Amino acid sequence: MSEYRPPSAARVVVGVSGSLGSLTALGRAADEARRRGAELWPVLAWEPPGGDQTARRFPASAAMVEEWERLARERLVGALREVFGGTDTGLPGQTLVARGAPGWALVQIADRKDDILVVGAGRRGGLHRALSPSVGRYCLAHAACPVLAVPPSPLQAALAAVHRRNTWRLRLDTGDLQREFETVPPDA
Repeated sequence: MSEYRPPSAARVVVGVSGSLGSLTALGRAADEARRRGAELWPVLAWEPPGGDQTARRFPASAAMVEEWERLARERLVGALREVFGGTDTGLPGQTLVARGAPGWALVQIADRKDDILVVGAGRRGGLHRALSPSVGRYCLAHAACPVLAVPPSPLQAALAAVHRRNTWRLRLDTGDLQREFETVPPDA
């Protein structure tokens, strides 16, 4: 990871969590930064389990803060390796691990008018929306700069379907496999 430098150029700030949607957003943010000649700022925001208020109520959790931050750094490095093959993005900028709610932290970091904030915009069911707030919606509502919401990769839907089949222990539909193999060119 690079060291802190005072911001001078336009920035593309991207929220990274390690999810497939955030990896897609990270790749799109890198393309956008190259296209604009801007700095790339991948940001992983984290909170203690149960949030900061819960952590303040239990003094023993203070001993875990360094460990939680280390795990967040490892997750960010893992995401960079997944997308770029290493920790070097090939672009100017810096990586940040920020403590705070993800939406709030991203909006605080992407605070200049010439910034672009990139977030993943995954499909979410009603129950998931009710139980956990959407980072993308928060950023769209509160950001002072343009927000680019990147839809999930089409492969993510296919992976989710396979995961559901495995969870419910459903048999694989070999007809689907046969149709897939028929569409592949013979020299591939």
